[in-house]
Amino acid sequence: MEEKSEKLLVRYYSDVLEEIVVETLWAEIIEQEKGLYKIDNIPFYGPEFSCGDIVFAEYDKDEERITFRRVVEYSGNSTIQIILLDEKTDIENLRNEFKNIGCESEGTGSNYFVMEVLYELNYLPIFKKLKELEKAEIISFAEPNISNKHLSEKE
Repeated sequence: MEEKSEKLLVRYYSDVLEEIVVETLWAEIIEQEKGLYKIDNIPFYGPEFSCGDIVFAEYDKDEERITFRRVVEYSGNSTIQIILLDEKTDIENLRNEFKNIGCESEGTGSNYFVMEVLYELNYLPIFKKLKELEKAEIISFAEPNISNKHLSEKE
């Protein structure tokens, strides 16, 4: 049976952590012999790509695994990073609020998660919700990889 997914190593500078980060992400194999993979989960700390993007990756002998090199095709999806500031707010309830409007997320720890905004979604109501929560000092958020479509919708 042929493998359909591969773990890719990604090394990049994270503005969230203010350091070089090594992250492994699942990717669907598109054309392995050409090094083409489609990112299949949400990056945690802010590389310049999102879930659904097609990337070029190749085996790196120093890293001893298949390693991300560059984005080949952007999906138009965006990645939003959210830090929970208010300890009284239940992070799972907050993640479910966004899930109900179409945004999947992945969490780490009790106060941080990343959220995917699909290309098809209108970003304006999502952005307004994020700004409302930020103004109420419930969250802080960043947009490490926002598509041109979503960027234009919040203006």
